Amino acid sequence: MSSDSAFSHLDGLGQAQMVDVSGKPVTRRLAEASCLVLLSAQTVLRLSELPKGDAYSVAKLAGIQAAKKAGEWIPLAHTLTLDQVEVELHPVPEGVQVRSRVVVTARTGAEMEALVACAAAALALYDMVKSVERGAVVTELRLDAKSGGRSGDYRR
Repeated sequence: MSSDSAFSHLDGLGQAQMVDVSGKPVTRRLAEASCLVLLSAQTVLRLSELPKGDAYSVAKLAGIQAAKKAGEWIPLAHTLTLDQVEVELHPVPEGVQVRSRVVVTARTGAEMEALVACAAAALALYDMVKSVERGAVVTELRLDAKSGGRSGDYRR
């Protein structure tokens, strides 16, 4: 999957740089991401039987908190004031599906915030299940959709 355009975070000499977004208009931007935590059916069943305040709630809060700190996780990402962050976790046959949705009114998109939200939620869930399932795997972290901004809309 190659492109003829240059990497936005590299200067003419190939050195890392933070992109100057000062000339871009402020628009409403939305990003959606997802990942999968591979778990045994037994572990997923045990998670589903826990009372409220369970692993799903902790993971959801970890995702929301991390989205707000994406600029600290990703060195060249801009620090954004987020309008909304949603993180959902759902049992699926392979384990637990994690989805995030981030809305921002800014000069740059919220893709990194959505991806960081999923990653952190998945890692928090991993942390909570590792004592009963050491073989848990976080996989398929991806951007599913984005809208707003100069590059237009994208849907996987």
